[in-house]
Amino acid sequence: MAPSAGRGTPVAVVTGSDSGIGRATAVRLAREGMDVGVTWHRDEAGARRTAEEVRAHGRRAALARLDLTALPAAAGAVEELAGELGRLDVLVNNAGTGTATPFLELAYETVRDVVDVDLIGPLLCSQLAARRMIAQGDGGRIVNVTSVHEHQPRVGAAPYCAAKGGLGLLTQVMALELAEYGITVNAVAPGEIATPMTGQEDGDVRTERRPGVPLGRPGDAREVAAVIAFLAGPEASYVTGSSYVVDGGMLRMGPQAGSHLGSDDWRRPR
Repeated sequence: MAPSAGRGTPVAVVTGSDSGIGRATAVRLAREGMDVGVTWHRDEAGARRTAEEVRAHGRRAALARLDLTALPAAAGAVEELAGELGRLDVLVNNAGTGTATPFLELAYETVRDVVDVDLIGPLLCSQLAARRMIAQGDGGRIVNVTSVHEHQPRVGAAPYCAAKGGLGLLTQVMALELAEYGITVNAVAPGEIATPMTGQEDGDVRTERRPGVPLGRPGDAREVAAVIAFLAGPEASYVTGSSYVVDGGMLRMGPQAGSHLGSDDWRRPR
């Protein structure tokens, strides 16, 4: 968000910003002129690298550990970072986890952890962020990073799909309830993005072939970060309650087909 008169530099908190989409988002928001609160769960060294990149753009960075399986106390990291940086204008709920486990083999503990991290955690973090934004009196932005599985199912990902689908609908409820305070709430739903979570290191996605994805490759984390930055910025002031899919066309194929097709035969009519 652009600074308003007398408000100073805007501040964003990006959860799970030690790598992947979170790191790319933190750096992009710093480029856009924001100070950034960085969180990590296990990779403190990665978070420190993110903070260094933020500072390289001339912006302040603050760090806090965030373990969303330890709720409700863990969500307090959002308040901690806002306090250290002096305010809060943008919250990006990016931290996430998943599982590849058949439905009949799911353990309660696995389900609980995935739902806490992917749904309950963002809800509690958003409550804290929205209360602070309301107290500041000049609006704000909340962006929830969901997944294409906000919209379509995937075999072996029951708790992940349930949580991401829930987060998508939660986004819409929050948008309705927070609009009167000038707070917009939107979702960004990535497809396969080259990040550690998908078993890939950040690299040149143009060298990877994905026949089942219409654009023919996985996405780059910076391509997702660009959409998040738009939603966090002044040009998206009339956008709320929406879900922006960033997936190279995967949903048009169905996400199961997009990741399982082994040839380009589908491109030719029969």
